[in-house]
Amino acid sequence: MNLKKKTIKAIVFDMDGTLLDTLQDLTNAVNVALNKYGLPEKTVAEVCKVVGNGAKNLIKGVVQEGENHPEFEAIFEYYKAYYALHCEEETKPYKGIWELMQELKRCSYKMAVVSNKPDAAVKVLAEKYFPGCFQVAIGDMEGYNRKPAPDLVFKALEELQVNKEEAIYVGDSDVDLMTAMNAELPCVSVTWGFRDREFLMFHGAGMLIDKPMELLEILQ
Repeated sequence: MNLKKKTIKAIVFDMDGTLLDTLQDLTNAVNVALNKYGLPEKTVAEVCKVVGNGAKNLIKGVVQEGENHPEFEAIFEYYKAYYALHCEEETKPYKGIWELMQELKRCSYKMAVVSNKPDAAVKVLAEKYFPGCFQVAIGDMEGYNRKPAPDLVFKALEELQVNKEEAIYVGDSDVDLMTAMNAELPCVSVTWGFRDREFLMFHGAGMLIDKPMELLEILQ
């Protein structure tokens, strides 16, 4: 999609794997919950394979019987409670992201972060790591379908007061590609996150960047 013919006023970012490397904190929370219920721990690589579709799907992916496990709901609730309290212990922005945020602010772009992680965690992490950068930070909440449904993206655009013709989406996964397609937004895929270039291209990525500041070249 050619952005040169568009006037881009807003950027909607995914969070995990795009702005923040949250993988170790996610893995730690998963393993605390699994240990609590006598289940085997997972490696960072195993957790990485199942992140991106929301907290419940993450737990479904690490519990062998999924939702059929007799204590699935208890494991899920324990994971959520633990992660809410420990979501920022080892999490960190990817190299170059803070500089990108500052340059986008300087250029007066409106910015939102939309994630499938719980809404409370999204707000905490957005404000902790990027204070004053995002006009909107929203996550999984009652009444809205999670990504790849476009619901949360549309909510973000409404709160930013821009239409979809004035926005782009930036993410790191196949879920993000589908989200952007469903929201009818151009998608920029990043290769430093939870999915590599080959995977993204296989799932239809058309615009890819290897370093955060390369986003500016696409926007110019």
